Amino acid sequence: MYKLSLITLILSTFSFAQITVNSSDFATGGDTVRISITNGTGLDFSTTGPNKNWDFSSLVPTSQFLDTFHTTSTIPLFAQFVFGNLAPTKYKASYFKDATSLPLSQLTFLPVTINNIFQYTRLTADSMTSVGYSMVINNNEIPYKSDTIEKNYDFPIQYGNTTYSRGYTKIDMNPVYNAVLKQHRIHSSSVDGWGSIKTPYGTFNALRIKHEINEIDSISLTVASFPTTLPLQNPLRREYEWWTNGEKAPILKISTSETQGIENITAVQYRDIYRGLDASLINLKSNSILFFPNPSSEDLTIINDGSIKKIEITDLQGNKVIEFEDLKSQSNKINIAILQKGFYLLQIETSKGTIVQSFEKL
Repeated sequence: MYKLSLITLILSTFSFAQITVNSSDFATGGDTVRISITNGTGLDFSTTGPNKNWDFSSLVPTSQFLDTFHTTSTIPLFAQFVFGNLAPTKYKASYFKDATSLPLSQLTFLPVTINNIFQYTRLTADSMTSVGYSMVINNNEIPYKSDTIEKNYDFPIQYGNTTYSRGYTKIDMNPVYNAVLKQHRIHSSSVDGWGSIKTPYGTFNALRIKHEINEIDSISLTVASFPTTLPLQNPLRREYEWWTNGEKAPILKISTSETQGIENITAVQYRDIYRGLDASLINLKSNSILFFPNPSSEDLTIINDGSIKKIEITDLQGNKVIEFEDLKSQSNKINIAILQKGFYLLQIETSKGTIVQSFEKL
């Protein structure tokens, strides 16, 4: 009995593997990743260290989006010369995405229209760097390369690693408008934990990375004939990420901001399967639905308290497999025999909205 208990203790102590994360574990041009967004109230982002067991399995998604990494072949025309195949090597982007790091929400007082804002990223075997932006200002497409290239990650990523980097980008809106936005970022990262993380998506061996981003931005323009420089407010930000092998994105990412020494969660998102929670769908938990049996090999009976208009079955990536439109009002039996074994989603369009439920085909 003593020997058995000792063996059990040893196995439990070494149950998690300390992994190494490389650039091949990150997404690149042409990849898409399904991300769920959830409420961060009460989440513990401080516990870390070696051989940890992080349990976030109780997270409940409130919405989802498909994170898209655009290929360099679709870079806007003028940005091709700055970030495409003709660019200097250090500025050749691997992909571009919608930009979220520029403080443009503080510039609504400018008499210009700014849209199609993209950030360009270079991914190599050694590092991931942010090389610049492009945007359309009053229908003029303008690319901006970073004068100082910010390094986001050093590869390989291992427990105990630290990274320090600076980034500086000057966004001169002339001649469209006489204003210059300057972005200066100080970015430090530390791999401060390893162990196992559990979310609704699954359980994974993971590394925990803590990023700290101190951003000092300003806008220079002319006010009443006087040159003026206005500082832009950016609280100290931190990002806590859990990375594993082969998933192309963090298994979990918790973003915070610090004001007057108090750190608050601002966003929580995690890698996930398709759950029908995109903005185009309504997940009505108040709308009663019953379907059985689950799992099933032949038929599903679906009963709803409102009128059923349409039923779609999709795979976990959101691809439609079967659609049923010739339905009764509230009770319907649908045949699923043609499906391969596995998990699927029911999207049930009712008079009150669209309900999404998962089931298993035997």
